[in-house]
Amino acid sequence: MQIVVDDLSGPQIAEFLDEHVQEMRAITPLESKHALDLDGLRGPGITFWSVLDGDTLVGCGALKRLDGYHAELKSMCTKAGRKRSGVASRLLEHILAEARRMGYTRVSLETGSAEFFRPARSLYEKFGFGYCEPFADYRLDPHSVFMTRVL
Repeated sequence: MQIVVDDLSGPQIAEFLDEHVQEMRAITPLESKHALDLDGLRGPGITFWSVLDGDTLVGCGALKRLDGYHAELKSMCTKAGRKRSGVASRLLEHILAEARRMGYTRVSLETGSAEFFRPARSLYEKFGFGYCEPFADYRLDPHSVFMTRVL
């Protein structure tokens, strides 16, 4: 597997992210959906990575700058057929190392509270994330869980 910074210009990543956003919309009420679409991920202060296995896109994730010391993990997603195969762990390890290199001292995230998101929450717990109050522009929401980790 190879993890590369992605400029989000290719059709493969556009389709992959569209499927992710559609899945999130099917699971989470629209007012509680925080997954960024392609244009949102092209915003300032966001670094986006794709995980490739050969020529096949198997995962992605992003880091969004909140301030000089705090970043938000966004758009962690693994291809359906590759879930629980180590893709997300390898990508999360990479993103946390890059966050440190960029000078961040804290990384936070929002994920869903539904059972569907339990594997994601377990992954974040395994990597030292703890539960916290809403951060940045988030508000309390029964469909959201907030987690943070000091680097």
